[in-house]
Amino acid sequence: MQKIEASELIINQDGSIFHLHLKPEDIANDIILVGDPGRVELVSSFFDTIEFTKSNREFVTCTGSLNGKRVTVVATGIGTDNIDIVVNELDALANIDFETRTVKKEHRRLNFVRIGTSGSLQKDLPVDSWLLSEKAIGFDGLVNYYAMRNAVADLEFEKSFTESLSWNPQLTAPYVVNASNSLLEKLDGGKTVRGVTISAPGFYGPQGRVLRLGIADPEINDKISAFRYKNYRVTNYEMECSAIYGLSAMLGHQAATVCVIIANRLAGTASKDYKPVMKKLIEHVLNGLTK
Repeated sequence: MQKIEASELIINQDGSIFHLHLKPEDIANDIILVGDPGRVELVSSFFDTIEFTKSNREFVTCTGSLNGKRVTVVATGIGTDNIDIVVNELDALANIDFETRTVKKEHRRLNFVRIGTSGSLQKDLPVDSWLLSEKAIGFDGLVNYYAMRNAVADLEFEKSFTESLSWNPQLTAPYVVNASNSLLEKLDGGKTVRGVTISAPGFYGPQGRVLRLGIADPEINDKISAFRYKNYRVTNYEMECSAIYGLSAMLGHQAATVCVIIANRLAGTASKDYKPVMKKLIEHVLNGLTK
C-alpha cells in the first residue's frame, strides 16, 4: 500500500493533523459544521456531556455526547477554501493510519451536516425559514480540481444551468452535487423547505451585490431566480455547501446543509433577529441526528 508523504499529510509533533489540531480519536461519526467559531459553543450547549474543546486559527472543535450518541461540532470559518481543509483533514483522521501513513483497509463513513445562514433568491421563501439543500451549485470551482468531479456531479443539471444563464466563460465552471438522501430524511421533519443552494466564492460581487464595484452581469440574480430544471429552482446563496457535498461524495461520506434564511434578496427584506431561529434549528438538527 502506497505511503502518503510528509509533504502531503502534515502531522504535528503531538500526533494531531496540521490545521485542525485533532487526533483520530477526537472525532465522532456525526459532525456538525458551522462557519462562525462562536456558534460551536451554542451547538455544544445542547450536549449532555463535553469531552473537549480545541482551537487553531478559525478552526474550533468540540466533541461531546447527546442522547447517548457522540457528536462533534467544527467551526470551518467562511468559504469553500476552508471546507477543502476541514473535510479532507476530517476524512484523513477517519481513514488514514497516521503511524503507517497509509489508507485504512476499512472505510469509516462520516455524516457532515452544515448549519448556517443564507440569503433567499425566491420571493416566496421568507426570512427566518429553514432551507434544506437538496442540491448544491458550486460557483467556487473547488471540486473541479479533483479527478472524480464528473462521477459525483449532476452533469445534466449543470448543462441546463450554464446554457440557460449563457454562462460567462471567464467565470469558473459551476458544478452540481446532491445531498445525502438519508440525511435529508433525518433533517426534514416537516419544518424545512427543500431547495437548491448556490455556494459563492465571495459575499459581494459573486452574490450579485454592488457597493462601489460594478459586476460583470447585473442581471445574474434575476436569471438565477427564473431558472428551472425539471421540478427544481435555485432557492438561496451561501458560501460552503457545494464543497461539502462534492468532497463528501468523492470521499464516501454523507452530507447535508440546512440554513436559516436571514435575508430575501428579491424582496429586499432581512431578519430582525435570526439568533432565536438559529437556536431552534440547531436543536432540530441535533435531535434528527441523535434520536
